[in-house]
Amino acid sequence: MARIIRNSRVEDDAWTLLPKIDAAADAAQTPPAGPLLLPLDVWLAQREQLLARGEALGVWLDAADDPAAIAADLEHFTLLAVNFPKFTDGRGYSIARTLRERYGYRGELRAIGDVLHDQLYLLRRCGFDAFALRADKDAERALAGLTAFSDSYQGAVEQPLPLFRRRPAQPGEAV
Repeated sequence: MARIIRNSRVEDDAWTLLPKIDAAADAAQTPPAGPLLLPLDVWLAQREQLLARGEALGVWLDAADDPAAIAADLEHFTLLAVNFPKFTDGRGYSIARTLRERYGYRGELRAIGDVLHDQLYLLRRCGFDAFALRADKDAERALAGLTAFSDSYQGAVEQPLPLFRRRPAQPGEAV
């Protein structure tokens, strides 16, 4: 069973991640039982059949996918994931903020793909609360990436107020 970081803890991952497939050609295949994390194209092609299963569902978006494609269906998902095809591809950060801030998604938001420990702090600031690291990385050691910095100046998804609004005013200081 794969290990992930969820809410600052390393845990076993009970979700089955389905790879990208030809959704039209594979529509007749029966997905495995249990919680499924499936690609956007599979969700779009098999929405009604998947909902009829009555099991936990999640969708993963590629960096080029538009989160608007699932905005109307967010209540059906226990988990959303964003795939980082390369650690240098930053589009997933924007997708996370869009899901949290524009569409109000409050469920688990997971970073998958080429995710490294030095990205975790900034990923969390954009709204991710779970991380599936690359297979060659140790999740226990990567936890330090979540506390790489003690505080931040700017507001973000996980802390909307900037630092100057969070600290108490000093005597004689203008607010």
